[in-house]
Amino acid sequence: MVKKYLRLVIAGILFLGSILLFVKGLVSLGILVLLLSGLFVLVHFKNEMNLLAFYFVRKNKLEKAAKVLARVKHPELMIKSQEAYFYYLSALIEVQSHSNSKAEKNFKKALKIGLRLKNDQAVAKLNLSGIALSQRNKKLATYYLQESKKLDKQKLLTAQIREIEGMMKRI
Repeated sequence: MVKKYLRLVIAGILFLGSILLFVKGLVSLGILVLLLSGLFVLVHFKNEMNLLAFYFVRKNKLEKAAKVLARVKHPELMIKSQEAYFYYLSALIEVQSHSNSKAEKNFKKALKIGLRLKNDQAVAKLNLSGIALSQRNKKLATYYLQESKKLDKQKLLTAQIREIEGMMKRI
């Protein structure tokens, strides 16, 4: 718990140091220290392991993303939103490696803790729909698909939703 807030304490000390540098007339050094304190605040709210894993998932280097996430020993010590995204990323990697039971568990954990973006919630529920469909549970798949449709306000997932619907008709 102390480690979680240590970054904010360091950021506060650096911020006060930057104010002191501004007062002393060392503006360029003050700006540098101010940016450094902003970096500590950013790292507090955006976990660096999650950011790195998001980068690797976006580049479709899932093995590297899995290695980065494996370095996180205690995700429950993260801020709640970052913990949710840790489980979300873990589930995305598990889906690609065809480990549906682990992926389902991680998607449900991420949704329970609370993903911030509606689009991420829609992706998680769409994946849960696909997992339920692979388990031949059409009722649960329909439920998750309807939830995903409600959350997809920008219509970014329409092709994937139609694909799942087509698979449902075949079962």
